[in-house]
Amino acid sequence: MDKDVAVVIGTGGMGQAIARRIGSGRSVLLADFDEAALTAVADRLRGEGHQISTRVVDVSDQDSVRSLADAAAALGRVTHVAHTAGLSPMQATAEMILRVDLAGVAYVLDEFARVIAPGGAGVVIASMAGHMSGDYLAEHNRSLATTPAAELLDLPFLSSDELAYPAVAYALAKRANMLRVQAAAGAWGARGARVNSISPGIISTPMGQQELDGESGESMRAMVRMSASQRLGTPDDIAAATAFLLDPQAGFITGTDLLVDGGVVAAARALA
Repeated sequence: MDKDVAVVIGTGGMGQAIARRIGSGRSVLLADFDEAALTAVADRLRGEGHQISTRVVDVSDQDSVRSLADAAAALGRVTHVAHTAGLSPMQATAEMILRVDLAGVAYVLDEFARVIAPGGAGVVIASMAGHMSGDYLAEHNRSLATTPAAELLDLPFLSSDELAYPAVAYALAKRANMLRVQAAAGAWGARGARVNSISPGIISTPMGQQELDGESGESMRAMVRMSASQRLGTPDDIAAATAFLLDPQAGFITGTDLLVDGGVVAAARALA
């Protein structure tokens, strides 16, 4: 009998925590752009008893994502998909952020909609930045949600001077992730599957620590101090939320975004 397959894209702190949380008793296909990091994480998880396959993927390339989806389907029933790969403002230019964080998510949603098994579910990791990015024109929201993935980066408003700033591009991309998930819920539902997004707050991963050490670090610490939890999040916090949304107990939840930010956005809105 085919084993259930869990696909985890991205081997950072969140990806590793999610793989551990959902991997037991399943075949896990772990994917990342960085082959060395992918190999190291896969070896670690195998040492912990998980059944791991690996595949190098470039999420900014639709053909690469398509090949990943096909490889997952060849392993068995694709029941769990967790997409965690992304670039932060400290790591990349605005152009690369749009290619990876915006178009990459659109490719994953489209390609895994072809292979997700009935009863399966997917989660895309967005960001609380998408909730704090200000208002967009309704026509821009519609375009971000529904433009064919292959045409997404050609939208005229994505070439504005303002979007040359990595932080602005990042916030827009994460807002678009939520909108794309809403729009994709219908296609996933036609396969008897669900898809949602999670918007983490400030999480203690290597990427999060890099941001904390950068020029926006003090403002991020101030957000943590004003939040209800008054702490950084952990990868396990995100893994727990992901496991819930991927589980059949969340079977009536699809096309929505779950804030897992310790109350940062709630505090910011209360003070606005």
